[in-house]
Formats: sequence, structure tokens, C-alpha cells
Amino acid sequence: MSREKSTAGGGLRRPARRTLLRPLRHLLSAVAAIGLVLGALIALPGVSQAAGSLPCDIYGAAGTPCVAAHSTTRALLSSYNGPLYQVTRASDGARADIGLLSAGGYANAAQQDTFCQNTTCRITKVYDQTSRHNDLTPGPAGTSGMGADRGADASEIAVTAGGHKVYGIWISPGVGYRYTGVASGVAVDGQPEGAYMVASGTHVGSDCCFDYGNAESTPADTGNGHMDAVSIATTCYFAPCTGSGPWIEADMENGMFQGDNGSNTANRGNNSPFVTAVLKNDGQTKYALKGGNSQSGALSTWWDGGLPTRAGYRPMHQEGGIILGTGGDNSNWNRGTFFEGVMVAGYPTDAAENAVQSNVVSVGYSGETDVPNGPQGTVTGPGGKCVDVAADDTGTNGTAVQLWDCQNWAEDQHWQHNADGSLSTIGRCLDIEGNGTANGAKVELWDCNGVGGQKWVQQA
Repeated sequence: MSREKSTAGGGLRRPARRTLLRPLRHLLSAVAAIGLVLGALIALPGVSQAAGSLPCDIYGAAGTPCVAAHSTTRALLSSYNGPLYQVTRASDGARADIGLLSAGGYANAAQQDTFCQNTTCRITKVYDQTSRHNDLTPGPAGTSGMGADRGADASEIAVTAGGHKVYGIWISPGVGYRYTGVASGVAVDGQPEGAYMVASGTHVGSDCCFDYGNAESTPADTGNGHMDAVSIATTCYFAPCTGSGPWIEADMENGMFQGDNGSNTANRGNNSPFVTAVLKNDGQTKYALKGGNSQSGALSTWWDGGLPTRAGYRPMHQEGGIILGTGGDNSNWNRGTFFEGVMVAGYPTDAAENAVQSNVVSVGYSGETDVPNGPQGTVTGPGGKCVDVAADDTGTNGTAVQLWDCQNWAEDQHWQHNADGSLSTIGRCLDIEGNGTANGAKVELWDCNGVGGQKWVQQA
């Protein structure tokens, strides 16, 4: 969806940019008293996945084959034994593909930990596990005016799946992925399709857009019905809504539809740490939305009925691009955590979707999904405030660093203490303007370059 489009009944809003504080004369001493809070995750005994029972096996047997399958946590096809995602190392730009512990199994997180030791890595590609190679990379700038996307910090969020430590994709403002162009096999011009994703129901927001699915072939809003992506968000685009969400929604461009013609008070939302979000659309007259707890139980059907009667949705006009974590025009201001998802050709059966949910539950996803728990930690100053990058997780060179109320989900308040003594977040380092040391020297964000003004020593 496009960020600019909104309605009087609950439109999307860009988060207010934080007001810069006056230069922080005491920030250097505050940073010197660093307390890096490190996350820890203890892996449980491994659990294997049954051959032939993974989501793409299930959909394929039901006559609706996967045309895209993306995950950083596990294989989604029992025969798959290739890479799940690619990471790029900040220290030298080297890249590594992160694969599986075994065919049809779980991600080899230890491979990432070894490669990224003493530095930071970003996820720069999410591989498609189908033979169609609909891989996702950080998206280009779109008509939303928000600039190109960056890849997610590869170690920002770790959870357990199948008894193994695995990493999710932590989406914060400025992070997103896309297949630009028409992806192989993906629905276009009113063809039927389905999609599901496993995402956090607690690391959520109301802005545009945390989506996964079919989008414009280029990052521009080309009109109603040109998208067909599943979303979980606290966006009440068409009032009234029930509760405060988050809700499973269909982003069909220029509207986040909770069912029916937009508003659907029967949609009560899903707020468990792991949520299975399901969308299917026959492209002509009907669509369905379902949601469930990815850790237990069955899916709830929030809508199974007619497509919106608003102009442009009957029939649909999908373009066949793929997005993850953004809107169709690359609006990239929302937040979320993504673990797995697929897109299928054809209109899936309820039985297939129920079987996929059973498989997801069998994975045993566990852990917190709304707090970064990698090697990053917060740096606190006077009054318990956090060292923070001004504005919302999108800092460029020269962006001021300030003290701000601590927000457990804010990527730009979580700093990596690197082996060379630098502190980094959102791909850049804590830096003294002009490499100076005089009283009143300003602290900013800058490209990591190894200079003395980027070296920070932890004090007892």
C-alpha cells in the first residue's frame, strides 16, 4: 500500500520525527559508563521435520504449488537443501550463504555466528526455496519518497525452532526486501493465489507497511487492486475496528482490508508472540483472511466472502512483484518480525491451510519476538535514558545522537560493541564530529571508518 493514502476513519500516519535535543555536553561521559545488555539464547535438543509434510509439500499435494518460499528459520520444502539467506559482513564486505543443518531441516545459525563474529552482518538476500528463484533483496527507492531499503541486522532477533537457535528478520523503519519485476509464477491480472507468513504479533505498528506478498512490479502505487499481500499490523484503515489489534489484513493497494469492504468488526486480531497470517484471493469475486497462534491451536477465519466493491478490486490487477516488510510503493515505516512465508498459485483449500498451520505448530517456535536479543545492547545515560539516533531507525551520516526514552523495539537504541572498540547500529558507528575531543564536542552517526573518534572504552 502507499503511505500517502488514508481515510478519515483511521488513516496511516508517518511517525512524528523526534525533536533533536540540544547538544549533549555530558554524552561522552554517559557513553563511557556503558552497560551493554547482551541477549542469550540456549538451544534445546533438536527436533527433525517429517519428510513430505512441510508447507510447500502440503500445498503442492493439494494442487496449489508454491511459487515462492522464503524463510530464515527452516526449509519449507522437504527436499530443499540449499541456502536460506545471505549475510554481508560490515568489517570487510564479505558474503556468506546460510544454509540448513540437514535437507528439509532448520537453519544453521552457528554458521552465521562464526562468520559474523566480532563484527556485524546484514541480511542482504532471502533465497526462494522453489525452483523459480524468486529471491528477495533490499528494495529500491519508490514513489513513497523514503529512499532505498537496507537489509536487516542479521543477529537482531534469535528464537528457537525445532529445538534449534535460528534468526528471524527484524523489520524496522528503512528495512525491506523486494523482487522487482514480475516474479516467476506469481499471480497477475486477476489470477488466483494464496499466501501465509509466520510473524510476530507483538513487534507491530500502525504505519505503512509490514507486508508479505504480491505487489507492483516496480515500487509505485499504480492503483486499487494492484497488490495482494498479507499483513499484520495495528492499522485501522477502515473504521470501525474491534479492539486495538494487531489484525490480519489484506493490503490490496490503497487500503488495509480486515474483511468485507474494508471494515470487519468480526476480525478480533491476533497478538501472540508468533502469528500465522493467511490470505487467499481468487482474483475475481472473493478473498479470505485467517489468523492463528503459531505455537498452538487452529486458524480462525476472520473473513471468507466477497472482494471489496470499491472500484478496482473486481477483478484484481496484481502485477506479480514480491515484497517483504514494505508497501507497494516502498513505504517502509512500519515494523515487524518475519520468520517464514510462502506464495502459491491457485486458491488454496481450507484443508491445506489447516495442515500448514498444524505443521507450523509442530515446529515449536519459542522466544520473545518484540525485543532485540542479539549481541546488541542499550547504552544508558542520566535519568535512565537511552543513547538514541535522532529520527526513527533511518540515520544517515551526520545524524545527531541524543538521549531519549528507552523503547525496547527501537533498533537505533541497540548498539553492537565491536572488537575494534566501536559502537554500531543501523549500519553506522557512534562518532565524534570532526574526530574532536574538546568539551561540547557533538556525537553523531557516521560510516564506520576506524578513526579514534569511533573508539569507545567500557568502564567499570
